[in-house]
Amino acid sequence: MSAPGGTGTGDLLAAAIVAARTRAGPLLTALEHSRQPMLISDPRLPDNPVVFANQAFLTLTGYESREVLGRNCRFLQGPETDPGAMAAIREGLREQRVVRVTILNYRRDGSRFWNQLLVCPIHDEAGRLVNFFASQVDMSHVHEAEAGRTRLADIERRLTEAQRQLSLTLSSAGIAGTWDWDIQAKRLHVDGRFAALTGLSPAPRPGTLPLDPGPLPVSAFFSGIHPLDRLRVRLAVSGILGGAEVFDKEYRLLAPDGSVRWVHARGRCHFGADERPARFTGVLVEVTEQKRVEERLRIAQSAGRVGAFEHVPGFATVAASPQFCSLLGLVPARTVAASAVNALVVEGDPPLLAPDQRHEGELPPVETRVRLADTGEVRWLARRGEAIRDTETSGLRHVGVIYDITESKQAEVALRELNDTLEARVREAVAERERAEEQLRQSQKMEAVGQLTGGIAHDFNNLLTGIVGSLDLMQTRINEGRTENLTRYAGLAMASAQRAAALTHRLLAFSRRQPLESRPVDANRLVSSMDELMRRTLGERVQLEVVVAGGLWLTLCDPNQLENAILNLAINARDAMPEGGRLTIETANAHLDDAYAAREVGVRAGQYVCIGVTDTGTGMPPDVIARAFDPFFTTKPIGQGTGLGLSMIYGFAKQSEGNVKIYSEAGQGTTVKLYLPRYHGEIEASSDIRGEAPRAERGETVLVVEDDPTVRALVIEVLHELGYRTLEAGDGPAGLRLLQSASHIDLLVTDVGLPGLNGRQLADQARLVRPNLKVLFMTGYAENAAFGNGHLGPGMQMITKPFPVEGLATKIRSIIEG
Repeated sequence: MSAPGGTGTGDLLAAAIVAARTRAGPLLTALEHSRQPMLISDPRLPDNPVVFANQAFLTLTGYESREVLGRNCRFLQGPETDPGAMAAIREGLREQRVVRVTILNYRRDGSRFWNQLLVCPIHDEAGRLVNFFASQVDMSHVHEAEAGRTRLADIERRLTEAQRQLSLTLSSAGIAGTWDWDIQAKRLHVDGRFAALTGLSPAPRPGTLPLDPGPLPVSAFFSGIHPLDRLRVRLAVSGILGGAEVFDKEYRLLAPDGSVRWVHARGRCHFGADERPARFTGVLVEVTEQKRVEERLRIAQSAGRVGAFEHVPGFATVAASPQFCSLLGLVPARTVAASAVNALVVEGDPPLLAPDQRHEGELPPVETRVRLADTGEVRWLARRGEAIRDTETSGLRHVGVIYDITESKQAEVALRELNDTLEARVREAVAERERAEEQLRQSQKMEAVGQLTGGIAHDFNNLLTGIVGSLDLMQTRINEGRTENLTRYAGLAMASAQRAAALTHRLLAFSRRQPLESRPVDANRLVSSMDELMRRTLGERVQLEVVVAGGLWLTLCDPNQLENAILNLAINARDAMPEGGRLTIETANAHLDDAYAAREVGVRAGQYVCIGVTDTGTGMPPDVIARAFDPFFTTKPIGQGTGLGLSMIYGFAKQSEGNVKIYSEAGQGTTVKLYLPRYHGEIEASSDIRGEAPRAERGETVLVVEDDPTVRALVIEVLHELGYRTLEAGDGPAGLRLLQSASHIDLLVTDVGLPGLNGRQLADQARLVRPNLKVLFMTGYAENAAFGNGHLGPGMQMITKPFPVEGLATKIRSIIEG
């Protein structure tokens, strides 16, 4: 069973989010405001959820922070995400190594984007994996450009095919219209296809051939030409009639229904014997579809900032699209000088035009830098193309495109710099966080010390006033020879001294250094035995209910300290119910699992005995719970509480290798659960010895080693009163010299905290020469907690300062007789 009151998944996520932000430290602000999308996940939680996402990531994906935190990054994936990329990410996370991958992701609105992802594991100073850091670069524009280039290549292939079909058409004249202009006779002969194209005769029915219209006046040649193109065609024909040899024009034809078709006219002038123009013949081919393809190509080039070119190796000029010129910073023109293009390339980079490529096939891909002709700015351009064989001239033509990749290159450089400096920046941030944490711990330590010393000084001043005042009055009365009221003053001094001793024990309990007399305890029996005491303490307005569990395990602890802890909790509960209420004390067996142990510092998973104290009082807000175990912290009015009750309980629980936990809400009451480890053994029978202080029977010799002269003198005086012979030493070395001498010594009584050689070391050295020497340790501050946990050797016992005379006498007698 899990420990009661455990937190849920939401609390774990909230803690992981706070831990990640704390771990980022001063770097957090830079991460949050970075224009590069970034996120952090926690692999220690189930399904490796996101615990940090900056604004750039939220802007890129369209999600809000609350929709991202706590989810695995799989929500960015969709039906077309590459499974191979996902597998590479999973493998990298499993192996805790850096992963670089480009993956297709989906935004919140369903739109897609290409993500260049870097995932890096983050380890703490102990080498444990605590987080994964991921940065993204939106590469959609690169992929869109690649897709545009693919589409452009497809269009180019289609255009090449169309040109090939056109060449075949022109060669066979199968679907082209022809003309024959008799210049001398001023007559025009055209075939049916020419007549159908120009509107000189009706279009033929499907499946039939157009009819030849017969001889026509030469003016019919210009019939159907678009008004905007008619003048330049007339001028070109005039050149032929004047003796020009070649006619090659593209122009538009305007049909009677208003539709426009593009045609390509290619002709030649034939000369007579007198070397004067005699005949003008040629072929007219419709190129409307080709023009549409070219227009779509032009639009694609402009939209994708892709420039097209065509270059014949060895020629001085290159045919270029307007976008080609724009990408180079040139004035748009149909042809530009090849040398001028390559002159813009940065020295040392490959040229844009490759005159050495003399074989058909794909041109080698080129990425190069150019200095723009108009602004001087340096930009990165990529070239892709193909060397194809011209069907007419059999020569090679380089046909290709260029496009700008500057942003992609800058992103690559930024990502590389980020990757190169990531580890150093993370180490620097972690070191800075550790320095800040150390400063905070030191500040908190000094604040706690100040609060503790102030509280101790205040309480001990009050106690010393009672002791000093009573002793001063006693001394005055004795000097005056008056003995009345001396017992009363001695009682007041003793009461203040006992209160000081109780305060010291509470401080030692909080510091977990009080000497504990641990033994097997039946918590059911102990709680039941306190029933009458509890009812008198709580009063009639508080209803007490005790619920003990059947089959309760034994625990190993100091029963007196456990009684004090339960009584303190009951008194606190009573004070929290000024109008009365119900107090429930219950016992139970509990198993604290690994998850609970991970949340609570210093707690080991295992079996525990749980003692719970629950009230129906005012409860505590979270800020009070956080400070409840601080020494001298109290919410009670001045004079009604020392603030050491809960701190003593905390110290007792931790020193007993257990834990204490508060569960409370303001106005809803409080439950305090004390967990003590299970003891596998049997309970011991009670052997309390009470009576008057026993005296020495044979005048035994006791060696007293104590560095405080007052305490040493007092102990020796008590021993003399009880009939013992004594030897004394002020430190460990002096005591060891006496023990190594021939003096008869029945018992060594030594303080634990001696200068030079402590009490335990003194006893161990003494037993080398006196193996059967019996030892009584005196301590008010056990540096080694093992003294109170059953780790004393045979013939050794311990007594806690301050101690009554009868207590010292009983201990000495029991050791000597034992």
